Amino acid sequence: MTWSGVFPAVTTKMDASGVIDLTATQASIDRLITNGVSGIIVLPMLGENASLTQAERDAVVRAAKEVVAGRVPLLSGLAELSTDNAVAAARNYQRLGAEGLMTFPSLAYRTDRRETAVWYKTVAEASDLPIMIYNNPLAYKVDVDVETLKMLADVRGIVAIKEETGDIRRVTDLFNAFGDRFDIFCGVDDLILESVALGVVGWVSGMTNAWPAECVRLFETAKRGDFAAALPLYRLLTPAFHLDTDIKLVQYIKLAEHLVHGAPEHVRAPRLPVIGEERARAEAVIKATIKALANAN
Repeated sequence: MTWSGVFPAVTTKMDASGVIDLTATQASIDRLITNGVSGIIVLPMLGENASLTQAERDAVVRAAKEVVAGRVPLLSGLAELSTDNAVAAARNYQRLGAEGLMTFPSLAYRTDRRETAVWYKTVAEASDLPIMIYNNPLAYKVDVDVETLKMLADVRGIVAIKEETGDIRRVTDLFNAFGDRFDIFCGVDDLILESVALGVVGWVSGMTNAWPAECVRLFETAKRGDFAAALPLYRLLTPAFHLDTDIKLVQYIKLAEHLVHGAPEHVRAPRLPVIGEERARAEAVIKATIKALANAN
């Protein structure tokens, strides 16, 4: 499995009643692959993992496996409360055909460094699947920082880190501490150009769901070192990328997919659709981006 390139965190499509729409989810995955992404991640936070039943999660992985059909690597998010459930989930996703796991910290409580390291080591040893650590301390209050990663450097199954602290200095700190031991992915859409400049090898992206071809082009242009060519596109997309860092990123990214591709924008409670002025502000950003991209082309 090659851990590099654009790996969109795929949204889970639903109908207005909250029932999962596997057909629409597969159509979205196929569109992403057709437009050049390097991998697919289902059941991320953006995929409303924690709001789904295990049977629903299994159905999403099966449907994704069917449509991916070996064209790119397929990862599943793993978000659990207890260690026993996380171990069972890792084995289950391997059985269903996932080729890697993007693993959250325990959702039960705020683990300390020792507990965090044991959590990830235990999950890594539970299956043969390689693991990307999902490090988003802003959302989950657990920071898998340099000191924590020192306790995990000898765990072969842990191969990548989704860096989502929002502190661009962390990328350099990771390289200084570990060299190329871990594959570092940017996990924040509105820091992708800065992250590529500092050496990340991949991007776990939200807004790629709406603009896959443009996001792939942005990443690949930057990876070639052609920042002069990448900057105009990055500046154009950044107002929309800011929506990826909002607490309502699920609603906003699904709204962008709806406005760009006609995909269903429905979410699972307790999330509710954005309405009123909030919706108008998000729509204005998305529609301005649509117009700007059309004019740029």
